[in-house]
Amino acid sequence: MDTEVMDDIRCEVVELRQYTLHPGRRDTLIRLFESALLEPQEAAGMRLLGQFRDLDDPDRFVWLRGFRDMTARPAALGAFYGGPVWRAHRDAANATMIDSDDVLLLRPAGRFPPAAERHRSHDDGSLIVATICLLAEPVHAFRRFFEARLRPVLDATRGSPIASFETEPAENNFPSLPVRTGETVFVWLARFPDPIAYDEHWDRVTRSPAWRAALWEHLQEPPRPLRLRPTPRSLLC
Repeated sequence: MDTEVMDDIRCEVVELRQYTLHPGRRDTLIRLFESALLEPQEAAGMRLLGQFRDLDDPDRFVWLRGFRDMTARPAALGAFYGGPVWRAHRDAANATMIDSDDVLLLRPAGRFPPAAERHRSHDDGSLIVATICLLAEPVHAFRRFFEARLRPVLDATRGSPIASFETEPAENNFPSLPVRTGETVFVWLARFPDPIAYDEHWDRVTRSPAWRAALWEHLQEPPRPLRLRPTPRSLLC
């Protein structure tokens, strides 16, 4: 896959959304999402960056949605959720969900990920891993540490980040869709050919002095990696 940043992905705000679903309903939601809800969101002014199955939870759906900036966000969300497509499909979508409020409001901390054109199907066994770090310090301090100390370890262990994000400090300006508050996070995404490659990478990272320093000096708790399998029409794959 091309490693250049797509010119049309200029999102200053990104939502990382994790949905807990009723048992056995994930594929139902994915089919509905990708057949009926994807293009209408983009037509309303959003950018659907990726949709994923959580490999460690069969009842969790994870997706990334981008906006040009915080000013554009409420208009785009209002256009979609107040429009006819969502009205037609919201009952079916909501029927699959137990909880949809686990949402991190983020902004880019580095370059955006590369993306291909959206295809109807792809399944090469690869995965995207989103590593979520709950910080014990201001995000700018951790960002410096990440670039100077952690990124070289990730690069050396074949887990180079394709994108990184940090907490967007602005107040949620579309309150009917809650987001997590009162915490500061740093998230990076990396691509792996298969779960074995990720396990080998993570084992080497967690044994590095830089990572042990991150745990004790910079983080409130151990990081949370999300091992994500792209859905058929995910841009990130």
